[in-house]
Amino acid sequence: MNYQETLDYLFTRLPMFSRTGAAAIKPDLHNTIEICRWLGNPQAAFRTIHVAGTNGKGSVSHMLAAILQASGYKTGLYTSPHLKDFRERIKVNGKMIEEGFIVEFTEQVNPLIASLQPSFFEITVGMAFAYFAKEQVDIAVIETGLGGRLDSTNVILPELSVVTNIGMDHTNLLGNTLPQIASEKAGIIKKEVPVVIGESSPETDPVFIEAARQKNAPISFADKIRYAADWRHAGNLLEADISEYHNPEQRVRYRLDLQGDYQLKNLATALEALSQLRRKGWELPPEKIHAALQQVKKMTGLHGRWELVKQDPDIVLDVAHNEDGMRQVIAQLERCEYRSLHIVMGMVKDKDIDKVLALLPKDARYYFTRAQIPRALPEETLYHKALEAGLKGDHYPEVNIALQAAIGHAEKKDMILVCGSVFIVGEVNL
Repeated sequence: MNYQETLDYLFTRLPMFSRTGAAAIKPDLHNTIEICRWLGNPQAAFRTIHVAGTNGKGSVSHMLAAILQASGYKTGLYTSPHLKDFRERIKVNGKMIEEGFIVEFTEQVNPLIASLQPSFFEITVGMAFAYFAKEQVDIAVIETGLGGRLDSTNVILPELSVVTNIGMDHTNLLGNTLPQIASEKAGIIKKEVPVVIGESSPETDPVFIEAARQKNAPISFADKIRYAADWRHAGNLLEADISEYHNPEQRVRYRLDLQGDYQLKNLATALEALSQLRRKGWELPPEKIHAALQQVKKMTGLHGRWELVKQDPDIVLDVAHNEDGMRQVIAQLERCEYRSLHIVMGMVKDKDIDKVLALLPKDARYYFTRAQIPRALPEETLYHKALEAGLKGDHYPEVNIALQAAIGHAEKKDMILVCGSVFIVGEVNL
């Protein structure tokens, strides 16, 4: 098989959560353990950082990868899903995995696929571990796909575990309460391995504290240590003055090329993770941290986080797709200046659609659409649900048709926001 044939095989032969939803999830780690054993346990050949969370885990993972790379470490980065190119999922020092390796790896594991019947994600995790071992990375930042305890990535013994936050998402798989969801994500906490919790909460803190106690794992809550004393937008950068609670008069200014104000929480989480890594002997010079944060997108290829892609009118892409994520995007919108607001959105079937729609501004004009995957909510269904929620607009069969309609209606001082699904943002062509 050539590269395109290999991708077609992986996408069509293996159950894929992003396309079909819960049916693609395997309820234990057996397949991943077997894949890794079959490959010679490549995940043991390099050190790792494990990152979970409802929102923000992608941004934190990319920040940490950029900083480690800038500090001179050969750094792997595994994230999901991808926006445009499958190879975005697996990178070394910001460079995507080689097409040839994907072809060779798939041919190598073909007999295992036939016997194990693994999921797409399970095979992709094995591929990432094998590639990082081949490339002899010093460290890899590994983002969970979903949850933590039973996530396929949870076969590593990391240097550090990070849980960014807990929100209501994937409740059909992770639980219907915040403590239940926190318990699943706390499953990445390992014996005597430090864990950083990004956002504290009275409901979920006891879950993490108890999980850490049972594993004798040092635990810290990032938002109880650092906070943004002030912040502003300076050109294409988010400028933040970060203070520590024990010394509020001392501020350190960071400039971040991820512009959403919600990145302030992710920055605090990343800074606490760096503090913990330093305690373990990792050399992370302050000047390298500052330099990396100003070019996270350039160094790692992160996109779709309050990303301004065009002006006059402003067109912003954001992968927010659940209640908590959308709440943060709405807060960002309230701080923006524009004449009129146009929102292009599509969602997948297994989200809490009604709760998301209830958050959206009623004075915007909407362009409801769908991603080209089986898991997508039909645009007509989303349109009718939105009408019941008091939102006005129309529906379109594909995101670029919807976006062109928005551009046609918008004036120079308007804003167009594309959101609701990673897959919607991934299908935008501008």
